[in-house]
Amino acid sequence: MEIKINKEIKEYNETMFFGLSVRQFLFSILACGAAVAIYFGCRSFLDAETLSWLCMLGAAPFAALGFIRYNGMYAEQIVRAWFRSEIKMPRALTFTGKNNYGKGEE
Repeated sequence: MEIKINKEIKEYNETMFFGLSVRQFLFSILACGAAVAIYFGCRSFLDAETLSWLCMLGAAPFAALGFIRYNGMYAEQIVRAWFRSEIKMPRALTFTGKNNYGKGEE
């Protein structure tokens, strides 16, 4: 018998439903709901193949919000950090070199 123990306590995720955390489960339900809504909303005027691709594209953002983690941040935190650094407070970083060895200081 083997017991899995995380090296870092912050990495612990409690699984609630079908091996998913509560966050992942809720966003999975939202993704399924979005796909079903798109299906029933567009089935009268789209063919089956186009409709299936549209359902997948409609569910993808919700699935991403539940499962993607990068540098310890969830998807909405990544978007918030990107917006803050690129849109709200952009800075142009310039580099001016200083040659300490070429010319003597006068």
